[in-house]
Amino acid sequence: MKKTVVGITVVGKDREGIVAAFTNFAFARGGNIEKVNQNVIKGLFGMYLEVSFTKSLNVKEFDSEIQILGKKEKMDVSTHHETNSQKNIAIFVTKEPLCLETILKNAESLKGKISVIVGTEDTLESFAKKENIPFVSLEEKNQEKAEERIIHICKKYNIDLIILARYMRILSPNFVWRYPNRIINIHPSLLPAFPGALAYAQAFERGTKIVGVTSHYVTENLDQGPIIFQDSFKVDPNDTLEKIKVKGQKLEADTLLKATKMHLENKLEVRWRKVHIKSK
Repeated sequence: MKKTVVGITVVGKDREGIVAAFTNFAFARGGNIEKVNQNVIKGLFGMYLEVSFTKSLNVKEFDSEIQILGKKEKMDVSTHHETNSQKNIAIFVTKEPLCLETILKNAESLKGKISVIVGTEDTLESFAKKENIPFVSLEEKNQEKAEERIIHICKKYNIDLIILARYMRILSPNFVWRYPNRIINIHPSLLPAFPGALAYAQAFERGTKIVGVTSHYVTENLDQGPIIFQDSFKVDPNDTLEKIKVKGQKLEADTLLKATKMHLENKLEVRWRKVHIKSK
């Protein structure tokens, strides 16, 4: 019989007994723990459990019961069920348009629905309006309050995948832990190298002969998540910084789109912090 796999994320104030409470919950319902990841940062606890069931699972009942457990343990709990149904996508943006524009142009080829676009400002709202996609502008400057709002937005639209299309805010562990290996970012260099937002300027100043981009899953460690796909282009000695930026931004958009498609087509698997392409 085909097994059912459920991903469970648990986030809240750290204290004893949380891991046992949720693993025992899974065992009591005939589940087998396939993956378990847990972290504690400054008193914040985060855990991801991947549980498989070989017997028939009443999904609604399971989700309802685990929410009751979450309230009892004072933890924020969410479940993610791997199905063949269309996945809901959220795109996070700031003001650079090319990544967003490229994904929207190729939306019909994605095995998913772009359900909402979230911006740190309203610069790119017109792109959303043109495609009749809800756009939410995050006016909150306080990161904690901003993340409270986007957590609510992602729950409202039942988001399966988050794409950071040159989103220029750092997401905290409180948010990232809720979407393990389900947030894809694009970085303008071949990681690990040239960290931060000024990667092209650093590459130009260092006389780099090849400039690349990296799509990767987001973790609590900035630009250190599992690498999905990388690409590069050669730098001509006569290339100005602006020309390198133009070339790089085009490659960013194409690489982010490719990584998104690979994820949505269920071709990627993360093992031991590395992304592996699934064999057919």
